[in-house]
Amino acid sequence: MNATPELNATGHSRSFSRRGFLGLTAAAAAVPLLAACGGGSASKGGGGDLIKFWDMPWATPAYNDAAKKITESYVPAGSGPKAGYQTIQWNNFYQTFSSAIASKTGPAVSTGGGFQAFQFDQQGQIAYADKVIDALKKNGQFDDFLPGVLEPFQSDKGYVAVPWQLDMRVNWYRKSLFEKAGVDVPKDWNGLLEAGKALKKIGAVGFMTGAGAGNFLGNHAVVQMMVNNGGGVWDENGGIDVMNDRNVEAVEFMYELYSNGIIDPAGVSYNGDNHDAQWKNKAKAAYGPHVFGLNNRIGDTSGDLLVADPIAGPHGDKATLLFPNNIMMYKNTPSQEASEAFLVYYMGKLKDLWQQKLMNALPVFKSITELPEFTSDPNNVKIVKEWQPIAKTFGARGTKLTANTAVLDGGQALTQFAQTVLSGKGDAKTALKAFEAGLKQVVKS
Repeated sequence: MNATPELNATGHSRSFSRRGFLGLTAAAAAVPLLAACGGGSASKGGGGDLIKFWDMPWATPAYNDAAKKITESYVPAGSGPKAGYQTIQWNNFYQTFSSAIASKTGPAVSTGGGFQAFQFDQQGQIAYADKVIDALKKNGQFDDFLPGVLEPFQSDKGYVAVPWQLDMRVNWYRKSLFEKAGVDVPKDWNGLLEAGKALKKIGAVGFMTGAGAGNFLGNHAVVQMMVNNGGGVWDENGGIDVMNDRNVEAVEFMYELYSNGIIDPAGVSYNGDNHDAQWKNKAKAAYGPHVFGLNNRIGDTSGDLLVADPIAGPHGDKATLLFPNNIMMYKNTPSQEASEAFLVYYMGKLKDLWQQKLMNALPVFKSITELPEFTSDPNNVKIVKEWQPIAKTFGARGTKLTANTAVLDGGQALTQFAQTVLSGKGDAKTALKAFEAGLKQVVKS
């Protein structure tokens, strides 16, 4: 799901729709609360025990209506509990989950922030999904997963969650502006620099992004360029490794883009709506990273707004950022077997959501990406073919995610770093050193 703070067609905010972290204060406050509280009861409904499924507003209300129907249509085996559905709003979602889990009134199964499972696993609240994975192997769905989407959730103790949809950063371009500028869509960083200079001459922006209040696409754009150069925030074992040469090279290139007027200097203040407005303006945004389904998001059906080819870094690397949204299970449940059975059922019904065109996200199953409802948009097909295979999580040089990823995503250290770079202040090494220092203050070793 999209990670930027726009209002969709229904007017609800999707600011934290895949993000795992609402704020360091909230997360820190939740830990003693969970440790101190006890008692309560397992998931119950008015008619007795229920597998409580909490879900987020991932799209329009029609999505939640469909997900509710799927949930309430679940028929358990034997005398097992049925499932109940509840929509949880993104506003203050982490506190909502924390309080409910602490009082043992929370869900048995839920969607949520992309790194939420790792945070609650660190607090001993997550039930591992190994038996769900085993069941998916038996019914053939395991082999249907797109490559690489399961690995981030496999911890030393088991699968922390099961991915169900993917939020990706892909580069988009407006064909008419490149034609007007008389340049090719870039294939590498040098091409990006040269195209950006030509686009500037016609008043267009060659690397559009935004880093204003609540808009995390600017954060992602800077890390995406680092990852695209074979770098990243962490080393292979998950330790902080900000000052590596590939990161320095990538950030120096971002400063070069800024100094040549290729990054919009106003972008550092663009919130989600401001940012999207630049893409709606057919004379403004020419190229830049954004979310899956940008054309649908801004209502552009002209065929002029297209997914670009992945660009190669100076060493030939190609990569982008991926945020795998997931479904997690909790230890507080009427029956762990019942939670597992429901989750296996729900994974088998995911295709219904894409067949109804309710999801503006990349599904995790290959079979869904082959549905006519999905392939009707050539941009979707290009993303599956060219971008998904090179996509990496914030773990980048490793394959695992951890609770530290939640501290990184949306934390002040990353936000301040991105705003520094996208406003052209200072230099690459100074900005990276400040970023490293900020991370070391909050990341657990």
